[in-house]
Amino acid sequence: FIPSFESQQTNKQTKMSETTKSSRLALKSARRVCIKAGTSVVANDDGRPSLMRLGSIAEQIAGLVREGVEVVFVSSGAVGMGKRVLRNQTQMQFRKKQWQEQEHFHLLQEEEAADNNSPQKERYHPLIHTKNLSGNDLLQQQQQQHEEDAETIMRRNSKSFVSLLETESRPRTLGAKKKVYDSACAAAGQFEMMNLYSSLMKTVDIVASQILVTQQDFKDIESKQNLSYAVNRLLKNGIVPIVNENDAVSANLGYTDDPDVFSDNDSLAALCARTFHCEVLLLLTDVNGIYNLSPKEFPDQAKLLPLYTINDGITEGAKSNQGRGGMGAKVKAAQSAVEIGSTCRACVVANGHNLTIIQQVFLEKDVVDWQGTLVCTPGSDLEQQAIQEYGTDSTAAAAAAKEETKSSSTAMTANKEEEMDDETRPKAVAARAQARKLAAMPYQVRQNILEAIAKALETREAEIIEANNKDVEAAAKGDISDVLQKRLKLTPDKLATLASGLRQIASCHDPLNAIQVQRELSQDLILKEVTVPIGVLLIIFESRPDSMVQIASLSIASGNGLLLKGGKEASYSNAKLARVIGDAIEEATNGTVTRDIVGLIESRSQVDDLLKCSDVIDLVIPRGGNALVNYIQQNTKIPVLGHADGVCHVYVDPSANAPAFQAQDVCRLVVDAKTNYPAACNAMETLLLHQDAVTSGLASQILMALRAAGVTCLGGPTAMKCGLCDHAA
Repeated sequence: FIPSFESQQTNKQTKMSETTKSSRLALKSARRVCIKAGTSVVANDDGRPSLMRLGSIAEQIAGLVREGVEVVFVSSGAVGMGKRVLRNQTQMQFRKKQWQEQEHFHLLQEEEAADNNSPQKERYHPLIHTKNLSGNDLLQQQQQQHEEDAETIMRRNSKSFVSLLETESRPRTLGAKKKVYDSACAAAGQFEMMNLYSSLMKTVDIVASQILVTQQDFKDIESKQNLSYAVNRLLKNGIVPIVNENDAVSANLGYTDDPDVFSDNDSLAALCARTFHCEVLLLLTDVNGIYNLSPKEFPDQAKLLPLYTINDGITEGAKSNQGRGGMGAKVKAAQSAVEIGSTCRACVVANGHNLTIIQQVFLEKDVVDWQGTLVCTPGSDLEQQAIQEYGTDSTAAAAAAKEETKSSSTAMTANKEEEMDDETRPKAVAARAQARKLAAMPYQVRQNILEAIAKALETREAEIIEANNKDVEAAAKGDISDVLQKRLKLTPDKLATLASGLRQIASCHDPLNAIQVQRELSQDLILKEVTVPIGVLLIIFESRPDSMVQIASLSIASGNGLLLKGGKEASYSNAKLARVIGDAIEEATNGTVTRDIVGLIESRSQVDDLLKCSDVIDLVIPRGGNALVNYIQQNTKIPVLGHADGVCHVYVDPSANAPAFQAQDVCRLVVDAKTNYPAACNAMETLLLHQDAVTSGLASQILMALRAAGVTCLGGPTAMKCGLCDHAA
């Protein structure tokens, strides 16, 4: 296992983000963690599983596994799911029995009608014994007896399992528990729960396994060793073990202080964290963390504790309606997990209804606000660091800080809304309305629009180039680099290429309503992944005006609304292209879809206003340098599709040496990747060569072809050793 947090923390304190507490940052270096989801997280209020939260948990666990973190998952909810299964099964069995009784009664009626004119015989019914009765008297008595039998069956069933399931509150005394606890619920629910988890995990390419444990598995030394070995083998092979109590066997009946015995899934999670050498335990519940008072009973006085120590006191509130534990059980479990001598150095109690909580605790390194309550090993360096960061009165400090932040944020939001341009938001709203209208139309309409735009680029070529020349002339007089000037220039060939590209997109299959994945999670519950429009896109690009046509064509083909902000150096070109595209849209649809579906943003202040419209705009895509991307990400709540530095690589595979390929063709392809349009952002930046290309001489031919084309090649260490380049990178 990796070294303890204390040894890692010292090296990281100088590098940590100013907005993230180093005590919380230390959690993100853990390589083996235990996550426990409570019943209030796994299930909704009606007892049914919460597919939204469970799907989010599966996706976040997959993210941890991909980052090399080993995850032990402890899940509640089996008994709750089993109650629903057995309740439905009991009702179905009762209806089946009732139907059989009715069928038997109707059969007797038919026989009585057939024998109506024959001498009366002594007849026998399984529930009625009659002698010497007339036909009408016999029929009346049988019907009365049948009604009594149905009431008897209903009364008998109501005294058994149904009444147990419908009990509003479970008895808490040991004697009452022994009478009402039915382990059949757990047996039925385990299968349902694991079937659901297996389906969800498979969608994110994660393999899960089930481990059912009892108290004896932890008390018996040999069983405990076998259990630890099995979990270690699963984790090392990238498999997520899902641990739960085997209630069908143990029928857990009480609470205990024995450290090697558990009485609920909170204490089971703490025991797993210690036994399986996890470094951090995350307890997911339905509140934000540990409070000094119950937030449900004292909403105004309750204060969230960012750090909990043995000196802090809490008042426990009411327990969950579905689970066995409460906040007191979670505090006790957290202290048990991080006790002195345990490999688990920290525990976080957090809100599992937050769909990104696992990611925020373990992966995101620049989280401004702390999440949940941190519990550390008493007297450890990690606890001392946390005390220094949160202060001696962490509760008051945290509450005051959050209130101050909330107040200032509200004031800033109000001021910004007052300053928003009156024309900016209506553009976004109009784009959304037209996009929804277009997405509901047949694909042929979108194809007609793309064809109309392509035709307009050809027929209105002269006026587009005239507008572009104004931008080019202004750029030549201004302080614009040669590279940007080349990107700015539009030519007849570029417009012809754009028109050809539009027709290629129009010839493709409809990208909408395509089923990507379809799985049957359980009977009559089918999960489908279907392509749909994103909504309204805000795309910011720089000086290349042909980007506007490319972006607009893809947006229209996919049924999205679009707001475009181009570089100021292409203002004439962008305005003309927006007019050409708008005219083509309205012409192709006879005005059914207006030009508002593609809106042009002309000033930076309008961009700042649009970044506040998180209720209208669904995605922001900044196409530019890192400075632009970082600015957008820091100034909006809208999802941002950003990017890092360019990584345009060309790789020459060993198969390039095959007889089917000519060396000059490979050289021409590599040279074209760099020289066809060097000013474009997708021009080749790095050439990767397989060792076989070096030994066969193909690498030397490629480098010579690049030099002949005027390309200067900077070599990495290996390339310099092989003599392929004259200058080191």
